[in-house]
Amino acid sequence: MTRIPAMEAVVDVLADEGVDVAFGCPGAAILPLYQAMQGRGIEHLVVRHEEGATHMADGWSRTTGKVGVAIGTSGPAGTNMITGLYTAHADSIPILCITGQAASSKLHQEAFQAVDIVEIAKPVTKWAVQVKEAAQLPWIFREAFRVARSGRPGPVLIDLPIDVQKQLIEWDSSIDSALPVSPVLPSPARVERALDMLLAAERPLILAGGGVVLGEASPQLRAVAERLGVPVGVTLMGKGSFPEDHELFAGMAGIQTSQRWANAAFLEADLVLALGARFGDRHTGELSVYRGERKFIHVDIEPTQLGKVFGPDLGVVSDTGAFLDALLSALDGRAAGVRDRAWVSRIGDLKEELPRREDFDSTPIKAPRVFKEINEYYGPDTYFVTAIGLYQIWSGQFQRAHLPRHYQVCGQAGPLGWEIPAAIGVKKARPDAEVVGVVGDYSFQFLVEELAVAAQYDVGFVLVMLNNEYLGLIRQAETGYDMNFQVDIHYDDFGADNVKIMEAYGCSGTRVVDPDGIRSSLEWARKEVDRTHRPVLVEIMIGREDNAAMGAALDSVKEFESA
Repeated sequence: MTRIPAMEAVVDVLADEGVDVAFGCPGAAILPLYQAMQGRGIEHLVVRHEEGATHMADGWSRTTGKVGVAIGTSGPAGTNMITGLYTAHADSIPILCITGQAASSKLHQEAFQAVDIVEIAKPVTKWAVQVKEAAQLPWIFREAFRVARSGRPGPVLIDLPIDVQKQLIEWDSSIDSALPVSPVLPSPARVERALDMLLAAERPLILAGGGVVLGEASPQLRAVAERLGVPVGVTLMGKGSFPEDHELFAGMAGIQTSQRWANAAFLEADLVLALGARFGDRHTGELSVYRGERKFIHVDIEPTQLGKVFGPDLGVVSDTGAFLDALLSALDGRAAGVRDRAWVSRIGDLKEELPRREDFDSTPIKAPRVFKEINEYYGPDTYFVTAIGLYQIWSGQFQRAHLPRHYQVCGQAGPLGWEIPAAIGVKKARPDAEVVGVVGDYSFQFLVEELAVAAQYDVGFVLVMLNNEYLGLIRQAETGYDMNFQVDIHYDDFGADNVKIMEAYGCSGTRVVDPDGIRSSLEWARKEVDRTHRPVLVEIMIGREDNAAMGAALDSVKEFESA
């Protein structure tokens, strides 16, 4: 077998696993990998911060369903990646972080930029490993992709001492292939029991979580819902898994990202079939209210998720798509038809009775009006990304999504700054698609330097900023402490001039202060992206101390705007 540089074998594996773009920052301890990547068909974008690389890989992965790759050198490059690894781990996103490392013989001597990144990364990865023998390299990379994709997906970190990178190994890529990922299939008996419970319920509800999106199970979800006539609600991570203009759409229940009518519908349900949902605390709120007297069936690909928050009446370990396929097959053996439409009609009535207003014409601009304009202007094929703050909560409450993988949000970890690099990853995955980042003024500044990456590589997308010149979510949280302390970031006229920041990076932007100017600014931004192939900002000045509806329990969400 031919002896080749070990890093060439690694690049062969990356390419064969479907990696066509990587995001990273070269450094001395990772240069053998970069040498092997030259002219090998994997595009590389030089980031301005390694955290940005992880979020780009994250956005790319959420869009493609494949394993995104971020690369950094030793020491601070790896530690800078931890937030991105945590974000991917929390949201079950398969990414691979590759770090350089000091020579193996120097690791015990506190060598320059030598840190035990494997131990640091273990809590926020599915697997973190340092390669000590060069002959293991291709196999460890194959295993990394298998681990990242299997079961509940998630991130992996591989640490590469520079002496290991420089060695020659025996390798023949022509006889190599990806390691198989075993499907997680449900117990037939549990599928039958789940169907018994569904058919016996008077007011059943399907709750679609992020596992439906990750499992590519939206078609099966719709088939089951329509065949049984069961309404479908979504979690924040499940948004887009079921079309929001469908008659059976039951909205999003929760104590923050939710609709009033969806909370009311959830509270009237007598059985919930939860598919790939974690029962996160921003969804459930007070558990005694959330659980109530209703029964729960919990389906999840990861066994340890079952019973983690509360014990379900029935737990099923399965991929969501496989479970729904099995449920449809089980239905074929039953005489059950579509149930009485009273429950579906009831949810339709609640939607009419409990709306939240969005047609505000006042100045300063109200956030719901922004999302009304977004919903009316952008089509269902648009990809959206958003991170954390009041703008994310308003987005969850008012923004509509109709297709899986088109509404992307860092749900559990919630790192500020996620939107710009994530949007770059999305756009690199779907170059012909329209990509829009919904961002707050504070989050915008966390990884704003990644605008330079988008400008350098002609990665065009729109940023819609809701600017209240505040740490808005924390300001609202501080009302419970009867204070408004260290959350006001306003100074001079508008604080930071975000349009000038865009221009400094070779991009463009505009500021909107009147609601009638939103639509025309979105139209301008689309044309400007097409013209420049670079990010374009639409900065919308909203009410400085406006609040979003939220509360401690599903039955006690406080509303702040008139209906």
